[in-house]
Amino acid sequence: MQVNLKRIVLSLSLGFALTGVLVAQDARDIKTGMVIPDETYSDQPYIVKTNDGAWLCVLTTGTGHEGASGQHLISQRSLDQGKTWIDKRDVEPGDGPEASYAVLLKAPSGRIFVFYNHNTDNIRAVKGDNPPYADGLVKRVDSQGYFVFKYSDDNGKSWSANRVAIPMRNFEIDKKNPYQGKIQYFWNVGRAFAYKESAYVPVHKVGGFGEGFFTSSEGALLQSPDLFTATDPAKAKWNTLPDGEIGLRTPAKDGGPIAEEQNFVVLSDGSFFCVYRTIDGYPAYTYSRDAGHTWEPPQYMRYGNGQLMKHPRAANFVWKCENGKYLYWFHNHGGRFIREHKNRRSMAYEDRNPAWVSGGVEVDSPKGKVIKWTQPEVLLYDEDPLIRMSYPDLVEDKGSYYITETQKDIARVHKIDEKLLNLVWNQFDNPKKAQDGLVTNWSYQSGKFPQTVAAPTLPEFYKRDTKKLEQPGMNVPNGFTVDLSFTLSNLSDNQILLDARDATGKGWFVRTTDKKTVEFAMNDGRTESTWSCDEGLLKANQNHHVSIIVDGGPHLISFVVDGNFNDGDDTRQFGWGRFNPYLKSVAGAAQISLGTQLNGRISQLSVYNRALTVSEAIGNYNAQKKIP
Repeated sequence: MQVNLKRIVLSLSLGFALTGVLVAQDARDIKTGMVIPDETYSDQPYIVKTNDGAWLCVLTTGTGHEGASGQHLISQRSLDQGKTWIDKRDVEPGDGPEASYAVLLKAPSGRIFVFYNHNTDNIRAVKGDNPPYADGLVKRVDSQGYFVFKYSDDNGKSWSANRVAIPMRNFEIDKKNPYQGKIQYFWNVGRAFAYKESAYVPVHKVGGFGEGFFTSSEGALLQSPDLFTATDPAKAKWNTLPDGEIGLRTPAKDGGPIAEEQNFVVLSDGSFFCVYRTIDGYPAYTYSRDAGHTWEPPQYMRYGNGQLMKHPRAANFVWKCENGKYLYWFHNHGGRFIREHKNRRSMAYEDRNPAWVSGGVEVDSPKGKVIKWTQPEVLLYDEDPLIRMSYPDLVEDKGSYYITETQKDIARVHKIDEKLLNLVWNQFDNPKKAQDGLVTNWSYQSGKFPQTVAAPTLPEFYKRDTKKLEQPGMNVPNGFTVDLSFTLSNLSDNQILLDARDATGKGWFVRTTDKKTVEFAMNDGRTESTWSCDEGLLKANQNHHVSIIVDGGPHLISFVVDGNFNDGDDTRQFGWGRFNPYLKSVAGAAQISLGTQLNGRISQLSVYNRALTVSEAIGNYNAQKKIP
């Protein structure tokens, strides 16, 4: 059994004080995951289940940073759902040409294929833009060369000696590159899949290197009708899809030059769904009804309520689960957002924390099955907002769900709470008000405002760790939720809807702002954190339902207004905000004052001593709609 030093150190630092006392943990915190061994750099920890019951994981790794010489592929197996790893093998050696960005595919026979980039000709530089490359040469050479595969007939314990290159047809984007397609720029992160008798492997074609590294990109599919049945896999036939010379790009009207990291799933009627990243502030998607030969015009992703999904230049993945439903990993903000994003687009690769998940269910459309997406939930996070996580994979095993991810230095496996996933999948049909953690439940009966109700005791976010000798502070992943319904006769600012502050200002309150929004603020006597709902949502003389979710794990404040999660719309990059990680608590007044300064009426107030999920907040909204 391999000893994993990274796992030992991380377990000591996160889970236990040196005295051996267990510290409270949040399973969404990526540091609670199980570390997958690597060499230093760690990318694309993808997994298939083998016929002997093991998990087989392939990694792009090396002793340097991403793209450095020595970057190569390793595989390893786990017999205990990622707790320990054995049978480490070099798919490609570290002293050979760069081998990168591997994806796995298991054939019906149990044979496993691994597909990846290989710098077979050992090219040490390729042509790029000047600027940013002063001499016009790019020294990073891991995204060109040949797309190749090896295979294993012993469940990943060994790999074929021969490496097979897949012929990849040139598109217009290849012919316009500096080598007119004689050298192809490309890579892949998308999961390979099977449909009917064929194998399909995504590939992301690149037009050039410059600002943002890749300056243009589009998606394609490599399809083999006989890879699974060929006596000699090297003689399998390959087609490059879609038909013609144009790959999967951004929407024609508003899209930018970046359309990459395509991920595919097959729907129950045989339609292919594909989602991919852009630099437009939104992910793009499209459907094929003829097994990848042609595709519907691409569009930007939307939730089932019609609201656009927001996503930066980061991997976004879709998986079809064994129950026939779908999960979508993304980051729920619009990149380095500015209002004129159609003309000035972000090249940045930032803000991949937290990772959010949306659930999908199939519905009928005139063209065939389509996926209807729920509103998002936080899936994984790191307390440090600058930590980035990406390139996930989903594994279902014995009724449980596991997600892998990487920070490019540490890859991990995380067991996902099935209750969260079920809440997401059932979001469209949830008409019930949440009861767990409900500590205040007030409804208007009669009389004028202001009125009062006893303030509940709410949990701390930051406190002293008395179990350690030095008694340092520690974050506690607690939370609370304020859920209220109200009608305002006008939207003038500084109307105080709720006020739980004491005479020193400690506590929390809710008020209107000069932007015609509702703002939430909390104060511990030394630190104040505020956040508001999106602009343009509140209307005078209209009943509104607002859930304010304060989540002490990722330190987020989120708003759900009238059943819709706030994502910033077109006025800000983020619809959710971070609060100060050193804010101790919101303990304030003994009473909550309702309507201290109010032009209107509050009809109900519910306070929870935990952070509701977005799905539960939507359920609360659906439940209150039934009340006349």
